Amino acid sequence: MASRVLQSSSAALRAVSASPLIGKTSRAVRISSTLPRCRHFTASSRTMSPPFYAWEPEGPVVKTDIPGPKAQAAIRELNEVFDTRSLNMLTDYPKSAGNYIADPDGNILLDVYAQIASIPIGYNNPALLKAARSDEMINGLINRPALGNFPPEDWAEVLRSGILKVAPKGLNQVFTAMAGSDANETAYKAAFMWRRQHERGGAHVEFTAEEMESAMDNKSPGASDLSILSFKTGFHGRLFGSLSTTRSKPIHKLDIPAFDWPQATFPQLKYPLDQHVEENRAIEKAALDEVEHLLKNYHVPPCAVIVEPIQSEGGDNHASPEFFRGLRAVTRKHNVLLIVDEVQTGVGATGRFWAHDHWNLEDPPDMVTFSKKAQTAGYYFGNPELRPNKPYRQFNTWMGDPARALLFRAIIGEIERLGLVENTARVGDYLYGKLEGLAKKYPGQFENLRGKGMGTFIAFDNPQRDQFLVTAKKFGVNIGGSGQSAVRLRPMLIFQERHADILVERLEEVVKALQK
Repeated sequence: MASRVLQSSSAALRAVSASPLIGKTSRAVRISSTLPRCRHFTASSRTMSPPFYAWEPEGPVVKTDIPGPKAQAAIRELNEVFDTRSLNMLTDYPKSAGNYIADPDGNILLDVYAQIASIPIGYNNPALLKAARSDEMINGLINRPALGNFPPEDWAEVLRSGILKVAPKGLNQVFTAMAGSDANETAYKAAFMWRRQHERGGAHVEFTAEEMESAMDNKSPGASDLSILSFKTGFHGRLFGSLSTTRSKPIHKLDIPAFDWPQATFPQLKYPLDQHVEENRAIEKAALDEVEHLLKNYHVPPCAVIVEPIQSEGGDNHASPEFFRGLRAVTRKHNVLLIVDEVQTGVGATGRFWAHDHWNLEDPPDMVTFSKKAQTAGYYFGNPELRPNKPYRQFNTWMGDPARALLFRAIIGEIERLGLVENTARVGDYLYGKLEGLAKKYPGQFENLRGKGMGTFIAFDNPQRDQFLVTAKKFGVNIGGSGQSAVRLRPMLIFQERHADILVERLEEVVKALQK
């Protein structure tokens, strides 16, 4: 198995060596010109649409077991100074390109995990290389500003031409942050301050002496007696506050003090959807009824509900647009904010720029958090009341990172130039159809296939999930799991039909190997 070689084409390698971008780069971004020559795929075996980037290999290369001897030696060295127990794959980033991830032993895998869904337009992307070399980027890196106190003079323009250019409908402001957990926690803070401001009678009402004194003792009324409602099997981060809303795995939460906050049942739909319409409708209604009951009766009153459009870490759990429209209605009814966590689903992954665009809401979410494929983080909002009534209430030293905001701007430019959201929608439909074929051919191996019409945000359950993921590497595919049994696909936005063909071919070989 380890000796199996799925080689890339000499034509692609010639394109790499001829690229003016590659010729000007340092070794840190060079694509190797010493990759093994590879089998040439014909139009009959591959969907031959023009590649977005000529320097990408045409297929995986598997030379050794993964990790191979070089990677094993490097891992041992790394383990002396850094915890490697969660390591997936030691990576040679200079040799990774586009949809393909490389390791020190010369293995090149089709990467449909993409750094936990956080690589938007491929490894060593030329547009990002150009942005990284810009004077703006250098200025942002070496003079990294404390944005709340010392924002650069062009910060408004950077935000308007990047992060805010793709703001969800109805949300025209942003609070920038460092990571997804950070984005969610600052959104929670905004929700708590908004609610207490309403309870006092408005932003003009000053804090009382009792509030200010009791806050210093972590007691009411200064420390509010409020909560954030989240959903069972949801994931919203591993920082202290966001962890209290994370419900996906015990390992995330063990030993950490947590807030007494409510959780509602996320709909556990039955598949195929078209065969369980009435059952699923009843499941979603019961979930909404539970949410409303908690909003009305929970002993620590919720001021906000946070939800993922697709529960990712918890097992790729989906719900219908009708469910989310109902959730928006019930939060409005009880004057509770709706926070949509688009950290993993956002930036084109579902065939829309924001996954909640699929819901066709008349009334937008109050806040939308983002990170991962944006390569930066924060939350969007529209209501000016979500700005605290005093400075320094929503504040930290960095408040985000201009360098990362510039990268997101470059990412947005490539998404628009190449039509990558539309590409993801089209390729997702193509891939889903191919996987449906595998599910019929191999009963029980691609169970509960889900994500139809949601771009490449596709998942299925496998009874040998962990072994499935390990075996996939032997066939040249890096893929991830979630929940107890889900195999989740998280391709980049530059994933095309040609990559889908390779993926489906390799997944079939994985199943055959596991059935032996």
